[in-house]
Amino acid sequence: MQQRLSFHEEIRKNKISSFFLITIVFIILVALSYAIGLALGPDYLFIILIAGTIITILYVVIGFYKSADIAIASVRAKKASGPEYRQYHNLVEGLCLASGMPKPKLYIMENQQINAFASGRDPEHAVICVTTGALEKLDKHELEGVLSHELSHIANYDIRFMTLTAVLVGLISIIAQIFLRSLFWSSLGGRGNNKNQGNAIFIIIGVVLAIIAPLLVALVQLAISRKREYAADSSAVKFTRTPTGLISALKKIQHNTPMEVSGAVAPLFLAKPTKKAEWFQTHPPLSKRIAKLERM
Repeated sequence: MQQRLSFHEEIRKNKISSFFLITIVFIILVALSYAIGLALGPDYLFIILIAGTIITILYVVIGFYKSADIAIASVRAKKASGPEYRQYHNLVEGLCLASGMPKPKLYIMENQQINAFASGRDPEHAVICVTTGALEKLDKHELEGVLSHELSHIANYDIRFMTLTAVLVGLISIIAQIFLRSLFWSSLGGRGNNKNQGNAIFIIIGVVLAIIAPLLVALVQLAISRKREYAADSSAVKFTRTPTGLISALKKIQHNTPMEVSGAVAPLFLAKPTKKAEWFQTHPPLSKRIAKLERM
């Protein structure tokens, strides 16, 4: 007989794993910066770091403060207003009262598949959006499980955490691109050949890291996303004190045709059924999520 899982312990382990993975991203950033500094000198590294940081922060800050608006607009969702959405509102209000959270704005997305997502930089600026298929095909208990999962993302500040990850990952990618392009243009112009010959080994190390680092941190970013999904599942059990509603909802999604959504917002959704390898996905396989929940 398998040992029962504690949702408190699962939440703790997934948070530790997330911080461990983001530490790996930071170490890769330091290693790449150090290699570029050895290859081209500290002055050149300083210029690359400043340029990369400015570009990354400008890009991510806009996305961070407008994340909810961008997500809602991209799926053409509408506000959940009207008597037909009374149960939707009542369930969210009940979960928010029980958890001490402010009620997020509620939206509806026209789609017959079962799915939902949450977005927003903090609980005071959050939104939840569910598909019309979720409201029609899920019973009250299942819908409560889905909504508790989405509220968990808000309570755990997952948007903020993933934005920090995106800053580090984006910074590594931009620094790598600036470094590789600068080497390319320097070689075309024939500048600094004597210096480069003396630092040939460091330049090779820098080039290898600049090529590998963005790919590696992208995989780490996906792993962090999967850990946050497991954490949200566990937190949902903490909210409702039972995993049965979410399990039943995930099983229904498992037998659905995969929902087609924009790649930019796909990671936000409750589930993303796919046949691709787990390493390249933002979500864990539904079968693994269900198996964990069944042991709680």
